[in-house]
This record gives sequence, structure tokens and C-alpha cells, in this order.
Amino acid sequence: MNFLTPVELPSGLPLLTQSDELLLMGSCFATNMGALLADAKFRPDINPFGVLYNPLSVSAALREVAAGRIYTEEDLFFFRECWHSPMHHGDFSSPSAEEALQRINTRLQAAHARIHQLECLLLTFGTSWVYEQTEHIVANCHKQPESVFTRRQLSVQEIVSDYTSLFSGLIARNPKLKVIFTVSPIRHVRDGMHANQLSKATLLLAIDQLQATFPEHVFYFPAYELLLDELRDYRFYADDMVHPSPQAVRYVWEKFVQTCLSEDALEIMQESENINKALSHKPFHPESDGYKRFLGQIVLKIDRLNKKYPYLDFQNEKEICHIRLKQ
Repeated sequence: MNFLTPVELPSGLPLLTQSDELLLMGSCFATNMGALLADAKFRPDINPFGVLYNPLSVSAALREVAAGRIYTEEDLFFFRECWHSPMHHGDFSSPSAEEALQRINTRLQAAHARIHQLECLLLTFGTSWVYEQTEHIVANCHKQPESVFTRRQLSVQEIVSDYTSLFSGLIARNPKLKVIFTVSPIRHVRDGMHANQLSKATLLLAIDQLQATFPEHVFYFPAYELLLDELRDYRFYADDMVHPSPQAVRYVWEKFVQTCLSEDALEIMQESENINKALSHKPFHPESDGYKRFLGQIVLKIDRLNKKYPYLDFQNEKEICHIRLKQ
């Protein structure tokens, strides 16, 4: 018997390889997926502004990355003994303005260096509700009183118009660029359940229109639907009953792997997992010649993979082998 409603996985999505330049931006679900891509030996740039939830903050951040913007102290504000940027997550905040700017500009410069060579941009929208301050949408309120903001919901057309302009410019500069959208399955319960559903519907409708406008460049992966339909059970949520559990994230990741990874990428993933399993093996006699030969075989396997795929980074694994060989 089938005890779930299967979600049809889309066909024709870009097939990613570890050689691709990837940028992931958006909600904490993007961070989760980016970490799994890194574990699979991809080289993703993950949220250079920190976690962003609403579409217009994501698009504003992308424009700043493309332009190579440099932040100054005038772009920051001081609140509760720290300097903050309204465009950045609290991870970039600091008691020192100089340190906050160093964190912000270092990440911006690194992202800018890669933006026009991207093969794929993976964007995760979380909510269509935004907070405005002096008519500017902020990416993060940094726990300031709600009274200093105006809260409103973006319209479908507002999102579509903004991203049509953004993508037209990015694709003109980089015709190979592909964009994969997801909608975060994380529920914004503070908005209220009905308002959260309206918010997610707005995001889905906007993405659908962008797919129609850029059919060769814009795609959608149904992470939201996988959690709500195939995993329709609170055991797949964290203790807050809002965020997906690690098991649920892994489940969505496995579906993403089936849909969006090339055969070469799958082979590299398997080889990398085998190497890490071998390194996690605890020998009874680490000083023995047999274990040294075992480590030597791992180094040879890494060298063969690097010869075939020179863009792979196995530096950490090789260092572990060399340290153990010297013991």
C-alpha cells in the first residue's frame, strides 16, 4: 500500500557537476542544501549576505554582488551595542564597525569574483512578507521594535517585474546561466497559518511566471511540495514544528540528487563517500604496516580522482592521511 502522495519530480532541470560555479541564496533551507552540496565536493558560494527570506532582499543582494559594491560605515547602524547592516544577517554584525565592514566586504568581493562565471544560481524564497524602513525593504530587522517598520506583502507582479529586470541583465552578461528556484518549506507561523499560505502561494505564482518568461534559463524544484505532501507528518519537523528535521532535509536532498546531478557528479559523490568511510575506520593497530598501506591506497585513490577531475578538493582528506602515516 502507498501511504503518501508522491510528488512528480520535474524533468529537464540543469544537471550539475562539481566543476560548476554555483551560488545559493535565500532562506536557511538554501544554507542546508549548500552544505550538502559542499559535502558532495561541489564548490558552492552560500549566502554571501547570510540568510535572506524575501525575494526583493535576495534580488537587491544579487545586484550588489554583480556591481561589486563596497560597504562603508554610512551603510551601517548602531543598535544594542553592535553595528549592523540592514541588508545582512546578524552573523555579519559586530561591536566594531571596522570588523563588521571587513566581514561584509570580504564576502561581497569573493562573491563578485564569481558572479559572471556562474553556471547555476539556486534561489530559495521564504516569504513574500517584507519590512520597510524609510521606504526601503530591509533584509533583517536585527530585533529593532516593529514600530519602526512598515510591514506589507509583496504582490506577484512586483516580484516578477523585479526579477525580469534582474535576470535580463545577468543573462545578457552570462548566457549560460541557469536559475533553479525553490520555495522554503519552513512555515512562517508568526504571520498566521492563512497568511503563511498566501505568502507561499504568492512566491509560487511569481516563480511560475518567471519560468514562462525565461523558459531556457529558469527552473523550479519542488522542495516545498515534497515536505508538505510526501512528508506530511510532524515527525519530519524539528522540535519547533516549523523547520524541517535533518531527516526531512536529507530526504529532499536525495530527491534533488536524483533530479539535478549528472552521472559524473554521482560517481564523484560515491567515491568521496567511500574515501570518508575508509578514513572513519578506527584501526586496532594504527602504527602497523598494514594500516600504512591502507592509508597509502586512499592517497592513490585521491590522486587518481584528482587526475580525472582536477577541480576536486581533497586537501583535507590527504592531510589526514599524511598525518596518520607519520604517526
